[in-house]
Amino acid sequence: MKYTILAATLAASVAASPSHNHHQHHHAKKNAPNKVEKRVDVVTEVVVGPTATVYQLDGKIVNPADAKAGLADGDYVVIGETTPTYVPPPPPPPPAPSSTSTSTSSSSSAGGMKAQFIEEPSSSAAPTTTSAPPPPPSTTAQPTSSSAPPPPKSSKPAQPSPPSGGTGLNADFPSGKIPCSHFPSDYGAIPLEWLGTGGWSGLQFVPGYTAASLSISEIITGVSGQTCGDGAMCSYACPPGYQKTQWSQAQGATLQSIGGLYCNNGFLELTRPDHPKLCEPGAGGVSIQNDLDESVCTCRTDYPGIESMVIPACANAGQTIPVCNPDESTYYVWDGKSTSAQYYINKKGYGVADSCVWNSPLDPKGAGNWSPLILGVGKTAGGLTFLSIFQNLPTSTALLDFNVEITGDVNSKCSYINGVWTGGSNGCTTAMPAGGKAIVRYF
Repeated sequence: MKYTILAATLAASVAASPSHNHHQHHHAKKNAPNKVEKRVDVVTEVVVGPTATVYQLDGKIVNPADAKAGLADGDYVVIGETTPTYVPPPPPPPPAPSSTSTSTSSSSSAGGMKAQFIEEPSSSAAPTTTSAPPPPPSTTAQPTSSSAPPPPKSSKPAQPSPPSGGTGLNADFPSGKIPCSHFPSDYGAIPLEWLGTGGWSGLQFVPGYTAASLSISEIITGVSGQTCGDGAMCSYACPPGYQKTQWSQAQGATLQSIGGLYCNNGFLELTRPDHPKLCEPGAGGVSIQNDLDESVCTCRTDYPGIESMVIPACANAGQTIPVCNPDESTYYVWDGKSTSAQYYINKKGYGVADSCVWNSPLDPKGAGNWSPLILGVGKTAGGLTFLSIFQNLPTSTALLDFNVEITGDVNSKCSYINGVWTGGSNGCTTAMPAGGKAIVRYF
């Protein structure tokens, strides 16, 4: 399928000067076996007035209905978005959950962001609270998660269990000594067998790349059935709480992210030789606590890399697992800006092969890339960790079939309970000080 690139720009009312600048998001084309296309410039205008999303294609405005239809059908991919946020006065206490509460549809670009938060330089002062801007009015009310029908259950054979372990986390990787045909699971990497790419989380073939390259103008995304081979950047997953260390100094000529080990003449080479271990822990302090009676898979995007949501953090019923919290001081820098991690929250009971994929065979419009909610996590240079949960709009209108709240050492309430948000219409953000602990609770 041919994909067309869109840019989404959000104009929003601003109630107060932000003490933490806005998050931006971008996304690379999915499965594009050709030369990379020119990225669309995105300009954010902050004005007083209602929120509206404007889609641009090659510098021209696209009708919102046509843009949303194309996004829903997979013909368009949003690769440039800007979303101003602000620090409003402290909100009133959230309303008590009610079975009659509703949420409205919106074209807000607070959701539908497919890659990472990109942090602008910011103050270390913690805001009282931050939230996604309110959506434009809608006359069509959607049912809340409390009234949504139960998700379909797979009739297929049992799916593979989420990978666990990660032997050799503390072992230095011998650059140039391991064949590209050997997945480096004995150096901490976790194979993702359900993707059909030899265990690798993503493949990007980069003809013409050398270690001296400053930018890469041709990027061919590998697909299922291919594996790591000469001229490829071979990305990999790490255990929950850890993240990959490898990405080249050269990135896409039009701002695509590229990550992983490089396959050179049949052998795997480090792309950051000063980081010889393949996996490293994040800043810590963040966990997922699953208080449901079924498992839940929360899937991180392969970033820098193909930016597909394939890296699993699956918590069984009653289990608590760590969430990797990138420190912007040491993590990947995109276009001169620090970045953080983004996780897709899937419905309960979905296996890893139906959750940590782009297209879910079980629930094509409600899992994987179309998961109901997204979780963002990242620690700033000032020591604050920002945590956000938000609706995956406009990509998905799927409803989550359980509740989510962020608790612990955080400075404001942030939750999604019975279809009702605290702190915003389509999402909320809170902050944790250095040394604190935060729990993303599913219940």
